[in-house]
Amino acid sequence: MKQVSTIKITITALCAVINIVGAYIALALRLPVYLDSIGTVLNSVLFGPVFGMWTACLSGIFSGVTSDVYSFYFIPVGMIIGLISGLLFRTGWFRKWKLPLGVLFLTVPGTIVSSCITAFIFGGVTSSGTSILVQILHHMGLSMVASSFIVQILSDYLDRLITVIIASVLLSRLGGRLKVLLNGGKSNGAL
Repeated sequence: MKQVSTIKITITALCAVINIVGAYIALALRLPVYLDSIGTVLNSVLFGPVFGMWTACLSGIFSGVTSDVYSFYFIPVGMIIGLISGLLFRTGWFRKWKLPLGVLFLTVPGTIVSSCITAFIFGGVTSSGTSILVQILHHMGLSMVASSFIVQILSDYLDRLITVIIASVLLSRLGGRLKVLLNGGKSNGAL
């Protein structure tokens, strides 16, 4: 079995912190987006889908313990985002004109899973700022899963678009020596 380098462990922890900070900001400001996947996408792009999935697990557990108990239940959604974002990035779906469609491919699977979690476990009410819209649609006659999906697909798409753009900007700002280290090379001196 191949050993995981110290740099990968460190970057994974940093990316988990990015997720936690983003989630806390969105929760505190009651935003209609989550901002809890920036680190997941970033790590998935840097080291592959497995590392993105680990990032989602770590940040979901920590957020669940410290600030938002709902985070525990949505760890599978973060793992799906980590898996799919790594695959889509490697196949070029987050470049130029493909970006909107790539973000849609990233959004739909996670939204399906999160809608079911929201509907079946929480009856449509979570810590998200969109819960009131879910309740309104449900009271208009839609099923709880359909209400959750309709509201979440819009907020999830916007969230994933923001996430992918921020992760792309962060990736473009990496220094030369850091890129060498991240790609498994050796670097002499400071980053």
